[in-house]
Amino acid sequence: MQIRSAIRLILAVTVLVNLVPSGPILAQPAPAPAPARGRGSPGPQVVSPEVSADRRVTFRILAPKAQEVRLSGSDIPGNGQGAEMAQGTNGVWEATLGPIGPGAYRYNFNVDGVSVIDPRNPATSESNNNVWSLVNVTGADFLDTKDVPHGAVSAVTYYSKALRRFRRMHVYTPPGYESGKGRFPVFYLLHGAGDCDEAWSSVGRAGFILDNMIAEKKAKPMVVVMPAGHTSPFRTGGTRPAVDEFSQDLLHDIMPLVERNYRVYTDRKNRAMAGLSMGGGQTLNIGIPHLESFGYLGVFSSGVFGITGGNRGGATNAPAGPSFEEQHAAKLDDAKLKKGLKLFWFATGKDDFLVETSRATVAMFKKHGFDVVYKETEGGHNWINWREYLHEFAPQLFQ
Repeated sequence: MQIRSAIRLILAVTVLVNLVPSGPILAQPAPAPAPARGRGSPGPQVVSPEVSADRRVTFRILAPKAQEVRLSGSDIPGNGQGAEMAQGTNGVWEATLGPIGPGAYRYNFNVDGVSVIDPRNPATSESNNNVWSLVNVTGADFLDTKDVPHGAVSAVTYYSKALRRFRRMHVYTPPGYESGKGRFPVFYLLHGAGDCDEAWSSVGRAGFILDNMIAEKKAKPMVVVMPAGHTSPFRTGGTRPAVDEFSQDLLHDIMPLVERNYRVYTDRKNRAMAGLSMGGGQTLNIGIPHLESFGYLGVFSSGVFGITGGNRGGATNAPAGPSFEEQHAAKLDDAKLKKGLKLFWFATGKDDFLVETSRATVAMFKKHGFDVVYKETEGGHNWINWREYLHEFAPQLFQ
C-alpha cells in the first residue's frame, strides 16, 4: 500500500511540472472594451430652446455638415419670414430672438431645405399635416402654469358614423370632475385652418387658461370639447363642398357622444360654441342654422367667408348657390331664437387679413337685429390674439 501511494504521488508531481511553462510567466493584456453600438461621438452638449430672464430665447441645433439653417415660426413676433441661424466652431447653429412676449410659440428648423423639429426639445404641438416644436415663455398670469387645481385634457378616439372612419378629439374636464359629482355646461371650441384638435390645448394653452380662471372664480367650471375641424387634408383655394362634413360629424356624432359619456347639461343655455379663423366660420355655419341649440357663440378672427367678395388668395371659399344670408333668412329673422342667444361675440385684430370679413359679417347680423359684441384689437391673425380672446370670452359663459 505504501509503495502504491508513493507511485501516485510521483505521477501527480510529474503532471504538475509538465503544466508549468518553461519560460518566465507574462501577464496577459486585458481585452479591449467592445465599442458601444449605435452611438457615435457624443459631440457638444446642446440646450434648446433656452429662455433667459429677460425673455430672450436662444434656439440651437447641432448640424455640423449643414450649409444653411433657418428658424421658422411665424407666430414669434418679428420672425414672420424666419431667422438665419449662425454656425459656431463646434457645428452648433444658433439664433437668439426677443425679448418675446409671454406665450407659447411654435417653431421648426429648416436645415438645407428640410424642415425638422428641435431634437433637444420634447415639447411639441400638432397641426393637421405636421408637428412643431413648442417653447413657452412665462410671464402672463392668465396662461402660465400655476399652483392651482388642474383639470385634465384627454385625447378621445371615436368612430364617426357620418364620416365612416375613426376620428379624434380632445376634451378638457375641469378640476373636481373626477369626483363623479355634478353636471357641467359644455363649450365646443374649434381650431383654425391647417390645425387639428390638439392645437387649442398645446399652443393655445386652453386647459391652463381655464384652470386659472376657474381657480379665481372668473369662469364657471365647464367641459370643453375640442374636435378636429378638418375632415380631409387641408387645401387652400377653390369652393367649399356642398355637404359640410364637419357639421355632420359634430351634430350627429360628437355632440351625442359627449352627452352620453360626460356629465354635461343638454339644454341651450348650457351649450356654447366658438372658433378661430376657419373654426369661426364653422361656428356660424353650425350655430346659426341650429340657433335653438346654442346659447353662446364666439367668432375669433373670422366671419362669413366670401361676404366681401373674396379673401386672401382670391378664392371666395363660399359654397356655390345662395349666399349665407339668403340660405338662413328664416333663422336670421326669428326674433324668438335671438332672445335665447345670450352672447354673440366677435373679435379680430386690426392687422388681420380677415378684418374686413369680420366687419361685414357683424354689420350683416346687426342688420337682422342681433345684439352683437364686436371688438378690434391690436395685432393680426395669430395665437397671441386667440389666447387673449379665449381668456376674455370664457368668463362670459354660463353666468
